[in-house]
Amino acid sequence: MDETDQTTVEDNELTETPDVESTDSQAETVVVEDATEDSGITPLILDVTNPQTCEDALEQAADVIADGECIVIPTDTVYGIGADAFDALAVQRLLNAKERGRDMPPPVLVSDAVALPALCQHIPEAAEALAQKYWPGGLTLILRAQESLGMDLGQTNGTLAVRVPDQEQTRELLRMTGPLAVSSANKSGQPAALTAQEAADQLGVSVAVYLDAGPSQVATSSTIIDFVSTTDGKIVRQGALSLEAIHEVAPDVVAMEEPTDQPAEEDTSEAESTAEDIAANEPSPVAQAQSEPLATDDVAGADQTDTIAETPTVELTETPVTSADDE
Repeated sequence: MDETDQTTVEDNELTETPDVESTDSQAETVVVEDATEDSGITPLILDVTNPQTCEDALEQAADVIADGECIVIPTDTVYGIGADAFDALAVQRLLNAKERGRDMPPPVLVSDAVALPALCQHIPEAAEALAQKYWPGGLTLILRAQESLGMDLGQTNGTLAVRVPDQEQTRELLRMTGPLAVSSANKSGQPAALTAQEAADQLGVSVAVYLDAGPSQVATSSTIIDFVSTTDGKIVRQGALSLEAIHEVAPDVVAMEEPTDQPAEEDTSEAESTAEDIAANEPSPVAQAQSEPLATDDVAGADQTDTIAETPTVELTETPVTSADDE
């Protein structure tokens, strides 16, 4: 392999996809060139488990986000592909990398629960209690977005899916970047990535930087609760957080309905990815709220929430909405 096809970051060797390694094939080389032209940067896998190199890796990832590119980040559930939630072009790059349409918008990750009021309106007591108890963690809340938020995540109908991941390095990155639109780091219909290498194998050079924190801790997508169609809350995806744990804090949350007119195994691979899957495969809060004004990411850190709330932005109309969590 030519030296120009190699990138060394500290002591870590670049984990390459088959397209990058295969320089003997002209067809494969063309694919790499096209992807690189689209992302504008050669992808890197950076180790964030080493305290000596973690800060530099996070700063490099934050710079990539500021440039409107996509990154892959570790979370407590599955690895996610992230982009600046306030940059519509960056969010579109995320959807393109996953081969998804705007009808499956990504959720938003934030560094702390204090960011929630700046992003969402009409937060029910049950939702607030669950956030205080289980954030950071495997819980995604779907709420109405602030009308002046100005995120264009896709066809959200005014809703927003929000989560605080229980992953130290990722929360530190979120403090640097602000809220990120994040979806599971996989191609649509493929298994969610549980390692940075699995994500790189699927997404290749459509992602500029991969942050590697080792295997996912939980390996299960977050539980998603809809607080748009009902203030009591309704589970639309059962994931890492159990119904029993939810009822300890919010006993009126409705359990996820079992399908009655189709095989139980149908769409299981999609159900394991992100909040966009919910919008596509079952009557999600997004679908249910289409007749009314609605709400897993360009969310600012906790110290930026006042600025977000006070900054005039474009009103949500027919575009933004949520995975990725999850994740």
